[in-house]
Amino acid sequence: MSHTYFKIWIHAVWSTKDRQPFLHRSIRTDVFHHIKEKSEEKDIHLDMINGIDDHVHCLISLNPKYAFSDVVNALKGESSHWINSQDLLRLKFAWQPGYSAFSVSESLIQKVRNYILKQEEHHRKMSYAEELQELLKLHNLVVSQQC
Repeated sequence: MSHTYFKIWIHAVWSTKDRQPFLHRSIRTDVFHHIKEKSEEKDIHLDMINGIDDHVHCLISLNPKYAFSDVVNALKGESSHWINSQDLLRLKFAWQPGYSAFSVSESLIQKVRNYILKQEEHHRKMSYAEELQELLKLHNLVVSQQC
């Protein structure tokens, strides 16, 4: 076969440093818009982004020419630099080291989009820590320490 075909969907989640509620509603839209804009400039297909005060969910269609860790680190690094350079917060902003990433089958893309879209509604019932534990369990990931 002389062509390369791929469709790699990943649901990524990462939190603010120490899970501090830095992503206030007043700045969240601008931050997410900026991340989306920068992802396009970097040839990263960010299908959807949303979150609440202490974490972000993204749905990314990964181009296999990029390592996923490089993609996430680029989005996190550039966005934290931008947040700080814009003086959006009184304190210095940072993301927590690390992230979670889960593969998504094509048949579940719309379900994941809806899940990401409804983050505020979802977190009226569940904390980020509870959500992350649920995602880890759903994907059969065993973690020996608290996330």
